[in-house]
Amino acid sequence: MKTKLLILGTFLLVAFNYNATAASLNEKLIHSIVKIKSYISSDARTAQSLGTEREGSGIIIDKMGHILTVGYLILEAESVEVTSADGTTKPAIIIGYDYDTGFGLIRAKNSSDAIPMNLGESSKIRQNDVVLVAVFQEYEPAKGAFVISRQDYAGYWEYLLEDAIFVSPPMNQFGGAALISKDGSLVGVGSLFTQLSIKGVGTVSCNVFIPIDRLMPILTDLKQKGRSGAKPKPWLGMYANEVQGHVIVYRTAKGGPAEKAGLRPNDIILNVGKTRIEGLADFYRKLWATGSAGVNVNLTILRKTQVQTLKIKTDDRTRFFRTLGGRQAQLLSQAPD
Repeated sequence: MKTKLLILGTFLLVAFNYNATAASLNEKLIHSIVKIKSYISSDARTAQSLGTEREGSGIIIDKMGHILTVGYLILEAESVEVTSADGTTKPAIIIGYDYDTGFGLIRAKNSSDAIPMNLGESSKIRQNDVVLVAVFQEYEPAKGAFVISRQDYAGYWEYLLEDAIFVSPPMNQFGGAALISKDGSLVGVGSLFTQLSIKGVGTVSCNVFIPIDRLMPILTDLKQKGRSGAKPKPWLGMYANEVQGHVIVYRTAKGGPAEKAGLRPNDIILNVGKTRIEGLADFYRKLWATGSAGVNVNLTILRKTQVQTLKIKTDDRTRFFRTLGGRQAQLLSQAPD
């Protein structure tokens, strides 16, 4: 009980003491944070799960007006618009999307007057650090927060974010939120709401942020090609949960490799090839270690009481979703501001 009260007191102290910092930084940062709204066709693959209209924040990261956000806001979007701090709304174009990190990159037309936020170093952010979380001004004001953990995050959609930044108290409008260090630099981009179990404290609600250090190795490729230059990872098209260390399938993507191979909900994945798996993160690492997209993978599964082996021809997920970038980036670079 004392530990819980200490944590609560720390959160309150962070919020109180960081208000002055938030106020002083707010005027400098407010013009770097924009509102993003995207429109997705009702027959898009992600329409049912993520919606046909999506809203969140984005951060201007250079003088050319490139805006960094979390990728699911713009995934399969047919059109995107950006609203700046002064209330001006402009059409934007999708420049790139990276499935491995979850970053999305867009740019609004006529953005020569963009005011960028400096990029920091997320490697310097440690557990227990005090940070500032900021979203587009109409959503909620910037506020102080507390880094409660740096650890890997395994998502059910074949996603593994290594050394993710877990921050509490959480923001309601976390999608594309800016995680800002004390010197006013961008160190992360808001991705998710989750709950984390902390020893001696219990379950704590928090947001997951994508570390900004994951951006720099891929930024040039995102701008020029619309995607990372790394070889695409093998993708199964399955969604799974981890329960007491077991990886349990709860659905498969319609028309995806897993569905075609006969993987079903409630199947328990035991092995990748001949190698036993231990949890969701371990499963992803062993799956991706088999090669690049297109490689055949043997999964040993438990279906009810029967152990079976399925051979699945993996794919590149960018061919499955309506991922835009590349050609749009080329057209935008040729167009006058």
